[in-house]
Amino acid sequence: MSATIAAQHLEKAAYIYVRQSTLSQVRHHQESTERQYALRDQALALGWAPEAIRVLDRDLGKSGAQTDGRDDFKTLVADVSMGEVGAIFALEVSRLARSNLDWHRLIELCALMGTLVVDEDGRYDPANFNDALLLGLKGTMAQAELHFLRARLQGGKLNKAKKGELGFPLPVGLSRGVDGSIGLDPDDEVRGAVAMVFQAFRETGSAYGVVHRFRELGLRFPKRSYGGVWNGRLIWGQLNHTRVLEILKNPSYAGAYVFGRYQTQRKVGADGTIKLSLQKMPQASWRVTLKDHHDGYISWDDYRHNQDLLAKNRTHGQATMVGGPSREGAALLQGLLLCGVCGRKLSMRYQGKTPTYECNHKRREGLATRSCLSLRCKEPDEAIAAEALRMLAPAQLELAVGAIKHLEERDARVTEQWQRRLERAEYEAQLAERSYLEVDPSNRLVAATLEKRWEQALQRRDEVKAGYDAFVSREAKVATAEQKAQVLALAKDFPRLWHAPSTKAKDKKRMLRLLIEDITVDRERGSKQALLHVRWQGGACTDVTITLPPNIADRLRYPTAIVERIRSLAKTLRDDQIAAQFNDEGLKSATGKIFTASMINWIRHRHRIPAPILKRPDELTVNEVMQRFAVSRNVVYYWIEHGVLTARQLNQGRPYWIAMNPAKERELEDWVRQSSRIQKSANP
Repeated sequence: MSATIAAQHLEKAAYIYVRQSTLSQVRHHQESTERQYALRDQALALGWAPEAIRVLDRDLGKSGAQTDGRDDFKTLVADVSMGEVGAIFALEVSRLARSNLDWHRLIELCALMGTLVVDEDGRYDPANFNDALLLGLKGTMAQAELHFLRARLQGGKLNKAKKGELGFPLPVGLSRGVDGSIGLDPDDEVRGAVAMVFQAFRETGSAYGVVHRFRELGLRFPKRSYGGVWNGRLIWGQLNHTRVLEILKNPSYAGAYVFGRYQTQRKVGADGTIKLSLQKMPQASWRVTLKDHHDGYISWDDYRHNQDLLAKNRTHGQATMVGGPSREGAALLQGLLLCGVCGRKLSMRYQGKTPTYECNHKRREGLATRSCLSLRCKEPDEAIAAEALRMLAPAQLELAVGAIKHLEERDARVTEQWQRRLERAEYEAQLAERSYLEVDPSNRLVAATLEKRWEQALQRRDEVKAGYDAFVSREAKVATAEQKAQVLALAKDFPRLWHAPSTKAKDKKRMLRLLIEDITVDRERGSKQALLHVRWQGGACTDVTITLPPNIADRLRYPTAIVERIRSLAKTLRDDQIAAQFNDEGLKSATGKIFTASMINWIRHRHRIPAPILKRPDELTVNEVMQRFAVSRNVVYYWIEHGVLTARQLNQGRPYWIAMNPAKERELEDWVRQSSRIQKSANP
């Protein structure tokens, strides 16, 4: 269609939109770029002044599938909406946008503002229904073309991946041969470093443990550079946690060819734009998985086991997963216990300084007001340790021999890595020396630089040599006959080694995880016993019953035997006499102290044990003295306090028993009769 260019269009600016989808097209398909810039001549021929023509070419090398990153397209849309554009020139509509959303929004704005669209097929007025319909069809075809191109490319990639022939960058430790086949890296030091990662993970059980092992042994880890002048060069440095996780999670090291581990997903951003993000997919969603495709460092079963172990190591993972790495702390069964009520993993709690295993999942989720169960760490730890030592007894010597062999193999691997590193440093020094010797001595500009590189290589070689010597002198080696005999001697008395102060709790946890899969704890509320269902590695199961310690109230409560004995002795003995008898027998109170009269008095009060009745026939009570002499109670207490009357008291706070004879009676009667003060207050 050919729309009429009016004066109102020529009064506004003409925008020439130039775009190529990729930088490769910009570099190698320059004819298309030249044709787009030539649209300026077409605008001049249609009547626009040179100063009214604006070329938008900042979107070269950017895809038209979305507006994100296309600043010139955003500028174009903004200026059209402001009514500043008379016509938009493009080689074809796909140059403007390959998204229907962006394309139709632009066409709608052009229709509202009277902006024309010009391409190599003609001139279009979006305000005209037929022109708008044709432009809409062109935009739809442009998006469909993009879909077809993507589908063909993805189909070809998937078909090639199914045959294991689709090439992609290989991780360090693997290399591609001339024929395209994948194999282990030919560099011995690289292969040794990668193998050490998997070996250290088997020994420590955690990615952080691998990092610490490399730091302790002074080992380096390589990474290979891709692209640029450094393409293919090895760069050695410190191993970090992220690199360890990447290695452990990469199935290529297990000899598997995988396609589809990461897939692109579209998301709507906060500003409403469509954004692409790379998402890691679960194993079930991988499009291609070819096992035993090439040589690997571990087997596929080892790879699956490593993934399970990494999942267990996640402290924020599912509460039902047991196991995980051995952590610091005295609790030996941390991470191995399952609740017999809800099946969740027991967590650690500290009540003061006492570590406790507790299942609080339901309480945390608001499903209950109290924990499923809780028990101190000491009793189950001691019981399971004793059971593990009993299970290990028949195989102690065999384990000791295996430990010796394992230590020797590990020492040999680490020594080989240091020797390879030293050999590489020596090679680099020799290479720098040859480069210096081959240069023309008169060319001092080059010779000085090569001489400096030679000195730096020699310095690096000396540093590696010093590090190797320090490693050899620092690390212990189980190689001599005497050392082997010591290890075998320890194996014969493995319990002593287990309980030795030098054996760390973390090492004990590692040994238990080699033996035990999980432990389910059953305990009835209020019961003083718990049943531990132990599931050993390999499927065997045993039950261990433990007796739990009494709580603080039960520990301070006197046993029934003590209470009944006090009940019996209180019939004839005072509280102090009972306490003295208990102390003579070596008995202790509930808190481990000697008995006192106040303790016996409290026990009698708590259990309602009456005091002994030991009043003699010739003794009177205070009330009886008051009645006999017609005096007040105060007068009687005055006589007792001043020794006028002889009185005795079984215990403090108990009644007085007063001794009385005829001579004392006559004395007191004369006292009362002769005293005017007593007579005035003599009301019993």
